[in-house]
Amino acid sequence: MLATRRHFIKNVTALATGITIAPHLLSKELYKNSFEISLAEWSLHRALQGNKMSNLDFPEVAKKQFGISTVEYVNQFFKDKAKDNNYLNQLLQRCKDNGVKNHLIMIDGEGDLGETESGKRAQAIENHYKWVDAAKYLGCATIRVNAYGVGSREEVQKAAIESLSRLGEYGEKVGINIIVENHGSYSSDGQWLASVMKAVNKKNVGTLPDFGNFCVKRETGALYTGKCIEEYDRYKGVQEMLPYAKGNSAKTHDFDANGNCIETDYTRMLQIIKAAGFNGYIGIEYEGAQLSEEEGIRKTKALLEKVAATIGYGIRNKGA
Repeated sequence: MLATRRHFIKNVTALATGITIAPHLLSKELYKNSFEISLAEWSLHRALQGNKMSNLDFPEVAKKQFGISTVEYVNQFFKDKAKDNNYLNQLLQRCKDNGVKNHLIMIDGEGDLGETESGKRAQAIENHYKWVDAAKYLGCATIRVNAYGVGSREEVQKAAIESLSRLGEYGEKVGINIIVENHGSYSSDGQWLASVMKAVNKKNVGTLPDFGNFCVKRETGALYTGKCIEEYDRYKGVQEMLPYAKGNSAKTHDFDANGNCIETDYTRMLQIIKAAGFNGYIGIEYEGAQLSEEEGIRKTKALLEKVAATIGYGIRNKGA
């Protein structure tokens, strides 16, 4: 009888312990297999460039129109405001009023970090420092930079490694990540960019895989305009960049009748990202011309939600 009673107590204790521990383990497992949705400001570039909204409006638009509570800015929409604390305070207040989190600033037009001429490269690095400081002031975790340069693969790679190492050191001091997007030329070669990351070897320097920016060479010789004549495999490229990824950019242009992205197989792409154990932000970046920006953003969000549910990849801030 005593042995039976002890056995009963042992089972009850084990069950109670299981009930206590299970939610923690479940939460940990969910985090390992989930991501969060953010909104990249470039999705609204037509509205911003057409003065239909301003950068200060962006947090409210993200939250109230799309139910997205984490935002990624583009510096060209507040180009002269990096050191303007009055402006940055206004932006912070808009975020506070709408319950929005600042995550990232995409930096363009501040010089090429893959510049092979040392003087120009040093100036480009210097130009980025103010945006590291602005990101810190706004409560962001990260700035996105470009590793473009003119020269051989090896020359540009060497220059990019030096720039990112120096910028990474500056970012370390204030706790800001420096991440590179595949954004044309050599940077759209996943193997090239992964090699740069390996050489830099800093915890706060990483990548921002973009699902669609894998054109290495265009007919015109330009970075972003003209017919692409050499394109890197997007699935291979994302996979190569993922070990260093501190975000992903869900690029879309066009959709079929079922709401699927025409140019990228989102099921395949999210399966690759999930398998890598990625649990950070996937930022919506609609760049199409067939739909309104509002509809394009909604379709991209719906697609992420649909595919995530299908493959068992959780969304932690769904409906935020």
